[in-house]
Amino acid sequence: MKNLKYALLLAAAMLFAMPANAQKDEKPVYQFTDNVEVPHTIVQNQAKSGTCWCFAGTGFVEAEILRKYDVKLNLSEMFSVRWAYTKKFDRFVQLHSATNLSCGGEVFDVLYAINDAGMITDEAYSGLVIGDDRHNHSELQKAVEGYAKLVTQKSNGRILYETYPKVLNGILDGYLGEVPENFEYDGVKYTPKSFAEKYKLDIDEYVQFSSFMDQEMYKPFLLLIPDNWTYTMTYNMGFDEMMAELDNALNNGYTVGWAQDVSDKGFSRNAGVAIVPETDVNKIRESNPKAFKKMSDEEVLAKQYSFEYIMPEKEVTDEMHQRAYNDWSTGDDHSMLIVGIAHDQNGNKYYKVKNSWGEAGPYKGYWYCSEEFVKLHTVFFTVNKAGLSNEMRNNLSIK
Repeated sequence: MKNLKYALLLAAAMLFAMPANAQKDEKPVYQFTDNVEVPHTIVQNQAKSGTCWCFAGTGFVEAEILRKYDVKLNLSEMFSVRWAYTKKFDRFVQLHSATNLSCGGEVFDVLYAINDAGMITDEAYSGLVIGDDRHNHSELQKAVEGYAKLVTQKSNGRILYETYPKVLNGILDGYLGEVPENFEYDGVKYTPKSFAEKYKLDIDEYVQFSSFMDQEMYKPFLLLIPDNWTYTMTYNMGFDEMMAELDNALNNGYTVGWAQDVSDKGFSRNAGVAIVPETDVNKIRESNPKAFKKMSDEEVLAKQYSFEYIMPEKEVTDEMHQRAYNDWSTGDDHSMLIVGIAHDQNGNKYYKVKNSWGEAGPYKGYWYCSEEFVKLHTVFFTVNKAGLSNEMRNNLSIK
C-alpha cells in the first residue's frame, strides 16, 4: 500500500510537471509579433558544410525569383559551392597560395555563380552522394586543401595547370556528385545555363552596403575580410542611414543578405534571440524591479545572457561598430537572410532572420535579432538596389 501511495504521488508530480514543461517549450520568454515579413522560401540545413554564405545567398536568390516571377524554387546550394571551390582553387594557385581556400564566402558569390555557370534545382543536384543524409564537408575541405598544397609544391618542377583541374573535378565529383548536363523541372528539360536564363536575375541590380567611419562617404570600397575572396566592393554610408536603408528594403518587399558575427554571447542558439545586453546594473534593475529586487549586483549581471528575462540593451553607436570591426570582436563568421521586422511584448524592435541550421530553436529555424545587435555586428548587407531609397541611390550615384 505504501509503495502504491508513492507511485501515485510520483505519477501526479510527473503529470503536473509535463504541462509546465510543455508550456515553457511553447511560450519562450521572448514573444514576438511580426510587423513585416517578406515572402521567401523554406529554412534549409547547412549541417556540417561550413557554407552558410551559400544557403543565405541561395535563399536570397530564391526570394528574388519569387518576387519577380512568382515562382517558389528550391535551388541547389552545392552547385554554387562546387563553382566556388574551382574558382578559389585557381586563385590559390595563381596567387602562389597567398589567398583564402576555406569553405567560406559571401552572399554575392551565389550571384556570381549563377551569372557564370547557371543554376540547378536541389532535386537535380543535392550534393549528397557520400552516404550521409545531411551535408558533411569535413573530409571534402581537407581533401581540397591538401591537394592545393600538393599542386603548389611543384613536385614535377612546374605547375601542372592542365592536370590539376581534372583531379580537382574528380575530388568534387566524389564528394558532391557529378553535375548533370541537363535536368527536368516542371516537365521541361534545362541546362544550368538555360534554367538561369528562364528565371534571369541581372547581377548588376545588386549591391553590398555598410557603414564604416574610416571609409569615404557614399563611395564603394574594398572591405577587408577573409571570405571576400571575390574582392566585391561595398558602398559606404552613414550609420543611421545604413539601418534606414535596411528598413526601406524590407518595407518594400526585398529580403536582405546579412554578413555578421554570431560568436558573441548575445547570440543565443537556444533562445533564438540575439541582443546586446546592458552592463549597467542599475539600468538592469530598473527594467524589471520585481525580478531583480532580491538579487545581488553580481547575480543581476549574471542574468545578462541567461535569456530568462527581457534585458535592457546598450545603445550601439557608430564608434562601437567601428571598434568591433577593428578589434575583431565582429567579423563575418556567419551569413543569414533578413526577411522581416518584428517587436517583442515590450515593444522593442527586432529583425526576423532566416538561418540555415534547420528548424532549430523555438522559432523553427528563425532568429530574432535586436536592432542594437544588428547595428553592432553587421559587416555588410546585400540587396537589390531597387530596395534602396531614391535619395540613397542618388547619393551613391547608382541608377
